[in-house]
Amino acid sequence: QVQLVESGGGLVQAGGSLRLSCVASGRSLSTFAMGWVRQAPGKERKFVATLSGDARTVYLEDSVKGRFSVSKDNAKNTAYLQMDDLKVEDTAVYYCAADSEGLGIPKMALYEYWGQGTQVTVSS
Repeated sequence: QVQLVESGGGLVQAGGSLRLSCVASGRSLSTFAMGWVRQAPGKERKFVATLSGDARTVYLEDSVKGRFSVSKDNAKNTAYLQMDDLKVEDTAVYYCAADSEGLGIPKMALYEYWGQGTQVTVSS
């Protein structure tokens, strides 16, 4: 069993930056793919980024390319989502998720473990 806890969300002005962290406990994340999903009010959850277990494959949703990056630190059993040049439309609850298959494919059904989410609010 894996428990995931996100942190780092908050209120930031447009153009600012935040770094979300996802700390895992229960098992090592070294072979897990990590995903970051967001859900804006009234909208469906959508992947913004994934990172394969070997950290060689990255997926970034088109609207965040060039602004967001994803990484993980196996020694700290933590995944990160660095968000720069934030826009009002990035406002959402952000969730991290872990996939034991390690492929990093942005499909919800592949991710067995999910965090509770952290709110990101970007003001204009």
